[in-house]
Amino acid sequence: MERFALIARKQEVRRQIEWVNRALEAENNAADPKRDRRRIAKLEEQLQRLMAEEYSLRLEIDRSD
Repeated sequence: MERFALIARKQEVRRQIEWVNRALEAENNAADPKRDRRRIAKLEEQLQRLMAEEYSLRLEIDRSD
């Protein structure tokens, strides 16, 4: 991938990370004591995948200099 495409993808991944963080925060702050634990686990898993992808993209961008 060319550097420009890598940077664009990294920005998209950052937006997704921010969205997942907000969703997780909302789930964890819900007034309902019976929060959906599966949904929280799914969001946490998604966050981990996105963070790993962002890290890989950062490395790839650095190597493309």
